[in-house]
Amino acid sequence: MARHDLLSLLGIDLPIVQAPMAGVSSPDMAAAVSEAGALGSIGVGASDVDGARGMIAAVRARTARPFQVNLFCHRPAIADTGRERRWIERFRPLFAEFDAEPPETLGEIYRSFVGHDAMLKMLIDERPAVVSFHFGLPTAEAIAALRAAGIVLLATATSLAEAEAVTAAGIDAIVAQGWEAGGHRGMFDPDARDDRLGTVALTRLLARSLDRPVIAAGGIMDGAGIAAALSLGASAAQLGTAFVACDESLADAAYRAALLGEAARHTAMVCAVSGRPARILSNRFAAQDVAIDPNEMPAYPITYDLGKALHAAAKARGEHGYGAQWAGQGAPLARAMSAADLVAALAAELEAARRA
Repeated sequence: MARHDLLSLLGIDLPIVQAPMAGVSSPDMAAAVSEAGALGSIGVGASDVDGARGMIAAVRARTARPFQVNLFCHRPAIADTGRERRWIERFRPLFAEFDAEPPETLGEIYRSFVGHDAMLKMLIDERPAVVSFHFGLPTAEAIAALRAAGIVLLATATSLAEAEAVTAAGIDAIVAQGWEAGGHRGMFDPDARDDRLGTVALTRLLARSLDRPVIAAGGIMDGAGIAAALSLGASAAQLGTAFVACDESLADAAYRAALLGEAARHTAMVCAVSGRPARILSNRFAAQDVAIDPNEMPAYPITYDLGKALHAAAKARGEHGYGAQWAGQGAPLARAMSAADLVAALAAELEAARRA
């Protein structure tokens, strides 16, 4: 599929996708990006059905243009009471530093889309223009139902094998997530070998090997980066960290300050925050990860239950270094402005790069 065909399929003017960052990308952001001619996105993987429906309605109240709704397709968590108890005790001294007690138990704080019939029904009823999947794929029946509803489907891949699975499943386009990307790594199986392909190598590999359009993601922060991705064969570029400092972002003041400061020069891929690999600014939580064996962690997202509790306890005492401050390796290039202004700047930079 040619690049202009993907843009037509998505209903957008610019080869720019704002990443659907759960907890960071807001309906205001998604609407502003879509109104500016790119693809705005919301992440509902951590929401229940009513919350997801409300976010879709909030975007639609602000724009009539297409936008993306992203869901998590991780394997459903299997509780292990003993492991969870040991995890709680491991972090008890840190909670004590902030005069707080850890949770007595940990739970699966949100469901996977895999087998989530109520969420599927809501999506079919609401029919957003674009639905995307992270951490894997839903059932073939769910994919067929969404396609029958006229919804364009995207899915993240971090390797050629995952991209081949995405193609075989009939997904319309592949988001090629490089090792540089911020936030959760979209591996289908976090226990499998990870070749840690960068965005450049992965994008070129998929563009040459498969008959699906590729959306490059990871480390792309400006128009020059978008142009580079397009030159590799991508049909569009997805940017996440670039939008974290935007006015419409849900990132708190401490997260924004860290992203726009010295901390942006250092990111790390960690597991201890949520139980799955994710790239984060090198804060105090990232430092904890160094000494932890991933085999000791509870299942995702049960681990995240404690991570969120620790952040809340620390934040209440003025310490913000335990937040989930997701960021990619391009973080030093982040800019603070409105989402619409950022899209306009990206488009201008892309045009300049094309003419150079």
